[in-house]
Amino acid sequence: MDMDQLLAEVADDVRPSLGTGRVADYIPALARVPPNQFGMAIACLDGQHAAIGDAQTPFSIQSISKVFTLAMVLKAQGPRVWDRVGREPSGTPFNSIVQLEHEAGIPRNPLINAGAIVVTDHLIGNRTADQTVDNVTAFMQARSGSADVSVDREVAQSESDTGSRNRSLAHFMAAFSNLKNPVEQVLSAYFRQCALALTCEQLAQAGLFLANGGRDPRTDEQVITAEQCRRINAVMLTCGHYDGSGDFAFRVGFPGKSGVGGGILAVVPRQAAIAVWSPRLNRSGTSWTGSQALERLAARTGWSVFG
Repeated sequence: MDMDQLLAEVADDVRPSLGTGRVADYIPALARVPPNQFGMAIACLDGQHAAIGDAQTPFSIQSISKVFTLAMVLKAQGPRVWDRVGREPSGTPFNSIVQLEHEAGIPRNPLINAGAIVVTDHLIGNRTADQTVDNVTAFMQARSGSADVSVDREVAQSESDTGSRNRSLAHFMAAFSNLKNPVEQVLSAYFRQCALALTCEQLAQAGLFLANGGRDPRTDEQVITAEQCRRINAVMLTCGHYDGSGDFAFRVGFPGKSGVGGGILAVVPRQAAIAVWSPRLNRSGTSWTGSQALERLAARTGWSVFG
């Protein structure tokens, strides 16, 4: 399969949709990103890779970071994380507080904001927020093969300045004793992990271990166990796009995780990792053009976890 030709055809398919959707204007730094950009990169387990469009432009990965911090916690602590966060689809927006009240401060899954805040609390342990952010950054540099990966400080500050809803989620969970560290310490790390900036090419490389049973095919390092990898992919498939997860699974057919910066990381087990970025979002907070591009790629390749 000619990957360059494949991406060129997908880009042609989705070009008419570039003006559809809205940027995440509730975070001022994201509202200033030129909205009609589009980049896509694919990294295959056999060493093939291709990119098109704005695939070398760094963007804020936002909630895509939740996949990687979950991997880090599972590697370090094993299944203990599931004592404090569930594995069920939420069916509600990513920053909803409604379910927390009904479910005694236990977030529905680790890919909504509340669940990711709990994962970050796990990750901090006895470390400082700065040390935790350094660890996450180093992990992303290693997985992407690029020392250029870093936190976008402007985006992180913008998130903190407008983070009242996340603070509410964190304080609510703390009231149910489901945060072990001070709220502001946890959120300091959480806002910065979400503000990590990667290109599509870097993100596709970073996700390759999730397509390969937890083993990084570039370094041959077993990053997480094969079982942990299956668990993460399962949660991505069922929960990776909040209240749009079912529709994404129906239309695309393999695990993915979106971020309100306009990025999506998608994983095709035993085949490839794909990163796509376009800032305009649909109503569920997933890139409109990005999800269209992945649907077209799935149709052209026949890739699907459903056979």
